[in-house]
Amino acid sequence: MTRNVFAACILTLAFASIGNAQGAASSPETTHYTQAQVKQLERNANAPDQWKIVASYYEERQKSYLQLAAAEKKEWEQRSQNVTGAFAKYPRPSDSARNLYEYYMEKASKAGELDAKYSRLAGLDPPVNAQ
Repeated sequence: MTRNVFAACILTLAFASIGNAQGAASSPETTHYTQAQVKQLERNANAPDQWKIVASYYEERQKSYLQLAAAEKKEWEQRSQNVTGAFAKYPRPSDSARNLYEYYMEKASKAGELDAKYSRLAGLDPPVNAQ
């Protein structure tokens, strides 16, 4: 029973946000969804507008992961300057920065794939950087 009420609330929020986005087409969409809300919407989506919401969520996730990866790459390059003495032992500080960089790039790649998938379902042109 509670699960059905929760699902109904999520769908109500999704439809309300679609109406708001269509009503304010000139203003950028500022609705932020939680990961649980997006997963619920993925399971229940059957209209292009709903797929657009999911695609835009993954597009934003990809952008945020790319920003985090860029910051870690700078940190990795900075830490790689000093690899002597105590910093020569494994794991070096540069290793943790490199691992984080690779993690964020992997997450950005997965988010990009999901964005392309849901963009196709919504009937949108696939993103330019999709492979």
